[in-house]
Amino acid sequence: MNENGLLFNIMIYLLAAVIAVPIFRKIGLGSVLGYLVAGTAIGPWGLALITNIQDILHFSEFGVVLLLFLIGLELEPKRLWAMRRSILGMGGGQVIFSSVLLFPVGLAFDLNWSSALIIAMSLSLSSTAIALQILNEKNLLSTHTGNSAFSVLLFQDLAVIPMMAIIPLLGGNDLGNEGSLFFDISKAIGVIGLVIIGGHYLTEPIFRIIARTHMREMFTAFSLLLIISIALLMDMAGMSMALGSFLAGMLLAKSEFRHELEVEIEPFKGLLMGLFFIAIGMSINFGYLLEHPALIMSLVLILIAMKLLVLLLIARLFSFPGSQYPLFSMILSQGGEFAFVLLALSANTGVLASELIEPLVVVVALSMATTPILLVINDFFIQPRFAHLTPAPEHEALGNNQHPVIIAGFGRFGRVVGRLLHANNVPTTLLDHEPDKIDDARMYGYQVYYGDARKPALLRSAGADTAKIMIICIDDPQMVLDVIDTANKHFPNLTLLTRAFDMGHAFEILDRGVDVFQREMLSSAMVLGEKALIELGYGDKEAQQASKIFADHDRSLFLRLYNTDALEKRISITQQAYDELAKVLAGDDEQQKKGFEDN
Repeated sequence: MNENGLLFNIMIYLLAAVIAVPIFRKIGLGSVLGYLVAGTAIGPWGLALITNIQDILHFSEFGVVLLLFLIGLELEPKRLWAMRRSILGMGGGQVIFSSVLLFPVGLAFDLNWSSALIIAMSLSLSSTAIALQILNEKNLLSTHTGNSAFSVLLFQDLAVIPMMAIIPLLGGNDLGNEGSLFFDISKAIGVIGLVIIGGHYLTEPIFRIIARTHMREMFTAFSLLLIISIALLMDMAGMSMALGSFLAGMLLAKSEFRHELEVEIEPFKGLLMGLFFIAIGMSINFGYLLEHPALIMSLVLILIAMKLLVLLLIARLFSFPGSQYPLFSMILSQGGEFAFVLLALSANTGVLASELIEPLVVVVALSMATTPILLVINDFFIQPRFAHLTPAPEHEALGNNQHPVIIAGFGRFGRVVGRLLHANNVPTTLLDHEPDKIDDARMYGYQVYYGDARKPALLRSAGADTAKIMIICIDDPQMVLDVIDTANKHFPNLTLLTRAFDMGHAFEILDRGVDVFQREMLSSAMVLGEKALIELGYGDKEAQQASKIFADHDRSLFLRLYNTDALEKRISITQQAYDELAKVLAGDDEQQKKGFEDN
């Protein structure tokens, strides 16, 4: 069998990912570490099933390009401008402080100042791919930590451009050639301008033309063509491909095709990101590591320790909540994929000796592998202790609230409830534990307060002692149950109304003595089903009657299942109930027909 055959390689990648990633997700170590271990297993220092690592790495970097494009789709220019302080402040501070700390380390290894500076700049960059994958995986991109980490990563992508311009100057290749430097800067500005103008004025008309053909594959083809073209254009100009795709995505953030683009690009992004992490795992030179274990591990520890120190300082300077210090620092503590680019450029221009490149590549790759492990340590050991030892306030001061209604959770569900009560002039106290939701709600004039509704002190401050009812609309099913437990224990006179996610969750709510709840999708799904019947030719009254019969059946089935513990018995009751429903609907149909004939 030809081990270099394309299909064989694809089979190996997919097999390694399918085996390793679910296992690592299951044991709580995350998909990134699973991909890295999979790459190590099939690479030259494992089973040696794949050997053409550099080609794979270059190809899979396109996954990072697609990821930045999708992030750009979520970020309108106005929002980017609003983030300028965090991008310049946190991102600039991280790169500068990290470079300043790492520069003396290079000098300590008897490197000349130019080599030490290039290495310091290269290692100051974090991995966009790993950090964003983790933020996506943990649903943190919309949080304060996620936004801050993204700001740092975005500045780093921008910083790659001047770093690449500086490296030849440090090698003396273009020293004194101001014309060449001016040309490079002008070329960069021109390419960025071309991307902005083209993205703003040309892409949407073309998308409209393609959409009218109703050929889905052509829409996908043009989407990929657009991103690849921009990436290549940026690469030819000596700039970050990921930065170009981010700009293109941001310019399409308000496009009518935004959601369709997300759907079309997402599968390619996921596969290529996985391939990128596998390639990183394969690129770790364990031979060099075994020859110089003390040196490599020391360098990895120095790199991570210094970046953690800088990031903790950044978090302190920008007034992060104390509990978010470790998470923010660990997500960005590794070396980045752009370090490979800068180190390779340094070798090509003769600034760095080739014998320096190999250990640095191993250090960067190993530092990437440590991030998922650090996050596991943070989740299980550091975060609980940090939260216990931090004397920070648990919630925002609410003042003297005498409102009759408290709404806990102001997401998509709670916002509908709040709007209805607000429209009827019912005063409410609104609570949520997500800062970003609070900021969004306050933009629309709602007074929402930060805090964890599982804490009795917060509920007391919100007026739970005097309020009539509390409506629990939190997005987390387990947290809903925890809030019910807290309210039942500390505020027994408070009437609880709650959101239930499904029938099983409703059973748990009933077990806690709460009998006023709404299964979140039941009513809307029944209304949509009723409309479907009308579209299929049923009369309005027929569809309404069918919906009423189904609602009665569902209530009856719910109570019968709730009063039965055995799984086998529940399955039998469900099947029996479906048969009964079919007979009732059939009988009702016959009755209606008979009535029409009599008339």
